[in-house]
Formats: sequence, structure tokens, C-alpha cells
Amino acid sequence: MAPYVDRFFKVLEVILVLLLAGMVVMVFGNVVLRYLFDSGIDISEELSRYFFVWLTFIGAVVVARENSHLGVDTLVRLFGRRGRRICMALTDIFVLICCAVFFWGTWKQEAINASAVAPITGLPMSAVFDVGYFTSVGIGVMTAIRLYRTIANRISEAELANFAGEYEEADSVKGHLE
Repeated sequence: MAPYVDRFFKVLEVILVLLLAGMVVMVFGNVVLRYLFDSGIDISEELSRYFFVWLTFIGAVVVARENSHLGVDTLVRLFGRRGRRICMALTDIFVLICCAVFFWGTWKQEAINASAVAPITGLPMSAVFDVGYFTSVGIGVMTAIRLYRTIANRISEAELANFAGEYEEADSVKGHLE
């Protein structure tokens, strides 16, 4: 994989850490303030919810790159290389359809989200929900590349083993290739 892609995903991981840290500080700070002083910072409740939304959707892109989303691999393990490639291609087609629907839904909601504002921060709600564009495009591009590689028979044995849930085998195949 190109070094700039690896750097991009490292930046995403740093953003995830910062979002999580921000959530912890805001929520914990509010708990302490409420316990000790019977007060809190209203903006922290709203921002922590928005951070959670962004954390979830950016994390979905990172996890998609690592092929770590939940999958049902019991049936796929029974197949050989050809059957696994067919299952991978069908899965990727379904994921691409879901990404297209997700992008379209975010697009259709844009006008509503841009005109609605958050009650405390006053941010347009599109600032929260536009992460749908990033997620649908990010996962869609990675899936389209994998689908192309699957159809062109350029998918490695380690990737097929990983897809079938055979993580030990995938690691051993990678070890032999390195």
C-alpha cells in the first residue's frame, strides 16, 4: 500500500484518539462539576454526543480497511479459493450498494441538516451528519478496489483466509510471503 495511504489512516487513528479523549474529558469533567459544585458545562454534553457520532463513523472506515467488521464466515470457510472469491465479490457488491444508499441518504438530508441548528452550540446539524459522506465514500472506495482485485484474481491467499475468518492461516501465509 502506498505510504501516503498509511499516513492518512494514521491521521484518522490520531483523530479517533483525540475524539475519544475529548469525550472522556468532557463527560468526566461534567460528572465532577455536578458532583462537587452542582453545576456543569452544557456545551460538553452536546459536543460529546457529536464526538461520539464522528468517532463511530470515522472508526468504521478504519475498521473497513483492516477488514475487521463483523462477518459470518462459517459458510465461507467451507469453500475453496474460487468459492471464497465469489463470496467476497458478492459481499463487496452489497457493501457498495449500501455505501451508495448511505451517500444518497446523507445527500437527501443535507438541506434539512444544514437548516437545523444544535440547541446549545448553534452548529448546523450538517456539521454532525456530514460524516456520512466521508464514511460512505471511504468504505466505498476501499470496497471498489477490493472488488476489482477480486474480479481480476489479484487477491492474495492471506486476504482470502482473513475473509473466511481463518486468521491464524492468514498470518502464517503473510509470514511466508515476507
